[in-house]
Amino acid sequence: MSKIILYTALLSISFLPSYGQDLVYQIKKTDSAIKIDGVLDEDVWEELDVAQNFFQYFPSDSSRADSQTEIRLTYDDHFLYFSAKMYNQSEDREYVVPSFRRDYRGNQIDGISLLFDTFQDKTNAFQFGVNSYGVQREGLIAGGFGGTSWSWDNKWYAEAKKYPGYWVAEGAIPFKSIRFKEGMDQWNINFYRLDSENGERSTWNQIPRNYDIKSLAFTGVLQWDQPLKKPGTNISLIPYTATEINRDFEDADQHGTESKVNFGGDAKVAIGSGLNLDLTVNPDFSQVEVDQQVTNLDRFELFFPEKRQFFLENADLFSNFGHPYYARTFFSRRIGIVNDTINGEIRPNKILYGARLSGKLDNNWRIGLLNMQTEAIEDISLPGYNYSFAALQRKVFARSNIGAVVVNKQTFDSPNDNMDFDPDHFNRVVGVDYNLASADNKWIGKTMYQRSWDSDSIDSEEYAHAFWLAYRGRNWRVEWAHTLVGEGFNAEMGFVPRNGLFRIENVLARNFYPKQGPVNFHQIEATLETLWGDTETTGEQVKSDQLMAITENMQFQNTARFDFSVRRRFTYLFNSFDPTNTEGQELVADTEYTYHWVWARFNSDERKTFSYSLVGQYGQYFNGKRFRLGGDVSYRIQPFAAFSVNINYNRLSMPAPYNSADLVLIGSRIDLTMTRKLFLTSFLQYNNQAENFNINTRLQWRFKPVSDFFIVYTDNYATMDMNQDFGLQKRNRALVVKLTYWLNL
Repeated sequence: MSKIILYTALLSISFLPSYGQDLVYQIKKTDSAIKIDGVLDEDVWEELDVAQNFFQYFPSDSSRADSQTEIRLTYDDHFLYFSAKMYNQSEDREYVVPSFRRDYRGNQIDGISLLFDTFQDKTNAFQFGVNSYGVQREGLIAGGFGGTSWSWDNKWYAEAKKYPGYWVAEGAIPFKSIRFKEGMDQWNINFYRLDSENGERSTWNQIPRNYDIKSLAFTGVLQWDQPLKKPGTNISLIPYTATEINRDFEDADQHGTESKVNFGGDAKVAIGSGLNLDLTVNPDFSQVEVDQQVTNLDRFELFFPEKRQFFLENADLFSNFGHPYYARTFFSRRIGIVNDTINGEIRPNKILYGARLSGKLDNNWRIGLLNMQTEAIEDISLPGYNYSFAALQRKVFARSNIGAVVVNKQTFDSPNDNMDFDPDHFNRVVGVDYNLASADNKWIGKTMYQRSWDSDSIDSEEYAHAFWLAYRGRNWRVEWAHTLVGEGFNAEMGFVPRNGLFRIENVLARNFYPKQGPVNFHQIEATLETLWGDTETTGEQVKSDQLMAITENMQFQNTARFDFSVRRRFTYLFNSFDPTNTEGQELVADTEYTYHWVWARFNSDERKTFSYSLVGQYGQYFNGKRFRLGGDVSYRIQPFAAFSVNINYNRLSMPAPYNSADLVLIGSRIDLTMTRKLFLTSFLQYNNQAENFNINTRLQWRFKPVSDFFIVYTDNYATMDMNQDFGLQKRNRALVVKLTYWLNL
C-alpha cells in the first residue's frame, strides 16, 4: 500500500501547465460622494475605466455577448463601489426573478455577479451579486472550481433600477466585509451576467464553457492606483434571544409541554487582514430549515449537508480533507448529536460554546482551527464531549495546495453510572491531503492519507487512502480514482459509511457541441466502479459491488436538460438486508445479485413561470423489480410567491416471502416574499417509508442588515396507527420565536 501512496502522490504533482492572465481593470480612488440608488447621476462614473465587451459563455463561448454589459469600479477609504449597466435585446421586457429572498440562485435569473480573489491564489474568492429587482447575494468560493457557499452573511449595500433597453445595479462593499492583505496593489477579478431574455450567460474575462462560469482559473486583474491600507478594526457581535415551546405527544407523561428561554450569541473578529475568529456561546440553530427527506434504499448511512451557518465560512478548510463520500475526516453534523445507547436512538446534544479561527496567514498559507464543547446529558449519564480540529494548508505551484489535519474527540468528565461510558475514551485522526488544480484547469485531482487511533485501538488497519485524477479538456474528460478504507479506520468526527473496502472508479466522457439545432451540448459518459471488501465469515476479500453505466447528458438551447442512462449493478451481500428498508424479510448474507435498469431525467426551461422536472427508472432490483416515477412542479408569481411540489414514487416488486412495497415521498414548498425584508416559507413532507408527516413553517423579518426576527413552527405526525391503518397521530410540536441583531463595533 505504501508504494501505491508514494506513486500517486508523485503522479499528482507532475501536471503543472503555465497560465497567464488576460484583462486588466485600472481602478482609481474618488473623493466624490456616491449615493447607492441605481441612478448613475454622479459625475465620477463617467471618469472611470470601463469593463466591457463581455464574452459569451452560453449558449456558445466563441463570440462576444449579444447582450452587452458595462461595469465601473471606484473606491474611497471605506468602500469599494461598483456600477453595472446591463443592456437588453428589447426595450420592454419581463425580467426573471424567483423571489425577493436574499442569496437567490439559479441560471434562469437576471443578475450580475462580481468575483474578487483578493489574495490572488486562484482558489478562493468573495462573490457579490445583484438581480434586476435589487435583491442581493453574497458567498464564498473555495477550491477554485466554482462552487459557492451562500451561507456567508455580511453587510453591504446595493440597489437596482430598470430603464428602457437596460437595467442598472449599483453597490457599495465595505472593506471591513472582506479579507485582503494590506499593501497589495492587485486582486484577481471577474464578472458574469445572467440574461434570461435569450438565455445568455456572459463573462468579462473569457471562460471556456466546459468549466464552471465561476472558475477562478480564468480571471482578470484589478490594478489599484495605490497600495491598499488596512481597513481598520472589524468586530461584530450577533446576540440572540429565543423562546421555545415544545410538546411531546408520544411521551406526554414524562415530557409533556416544555418551554424555555435561551440567550446566547456569536462574535466575528477580524484578526489581521486575512483571518477571521468566530466565537459562539450557547448557540441556537432553531431557524435552520429541516432536511429534505429521501426514500432510503441504501445499506449504509446517508449523507446530509451541513446547514448551520457557524460551520460554513471557510468550509473547505474543514470539510474537504479526506474522501467526501467514503472517508471524510471532519463532518460538522457530528457535533450536536449523540447516540443514546440506553434508548437506542439519536438525540440532540446541546453545544455550550465554540470557537473557529480560519483564513489566510499570507498569500500561501491558510489555517483552520476549531474547538467546541457539548453539555452532558444527565438522564442517560452521557458526558459532554470536546471536539477539536486543526488544519494547515500551503499553496503550491499555480493553484494546487497541500495540507495537514488533526482532529480529536474526547471527554474530560468523571466516571458515572453509564456502563457504556469510558472516561478515558478518545478518538483522533491525522491526515495529509494534496489537491491538484492546474493553472489552465484541465488537470484536477486529489490524493490523501489518514490514520486514526483511539483508546481501544487494537487493529493495524486504521488507515484510509484515496487518489483521484481527472483530465477535463474541451472534448474529452477522463478520470481515475481509487479508495482504500481499512477495517479498523474510525473517524468519530468524520463520515465513514463503510469500512474494509478497496474501490476503483474509471470515467470516460466525450463532449459534443452541435453548431445548429435545438441541442446546445451533449455528452456520452461511460463509468465503471468496482468495490472489494472483506467477508465477515472468512475474512477473504471479494468483489462486493460493481456499477457499469452508459449515460447521455444533453442541454438544449432553451436551457432545458435531458439525461438518460443504462446501468448494470452487481452486489454481494456481506450482511442480511431488506431491500425495501421496511423491516420485512431480509435477503440472506453471502449471496450475490446482478441486476439491470434504465434511468432518465428531464428538466424544463426554468425561465418560464411554470417549470417542471421528471425522473423515471425501470428494471431489475436485487431479486425483484423496481419502478420509479418522480419529479417536481414549480410555479411562481414573481417576485412575490413561488410554489413547488416534489413527488417520488417507488414500486418494489419482490418475490415471496420478501416484502413488496409502494414507497411514496411528497414534499410541498410555499415561498412568499412580500418585500426584500419579509419572507414566509412553509415546507410540508409526507414519507410513508418513515410513516411520518411533518410541517416546517418559518417567518423571517430582516428589520436591519443581517439582523432578523424569526417565528418557526414545526409539527410531526405518525401516519399509521397501531393497526397500521392510515391516520395522523400527533408526535411532537414546537414553536420558536427568535431575535438576532448584528452589531458592528
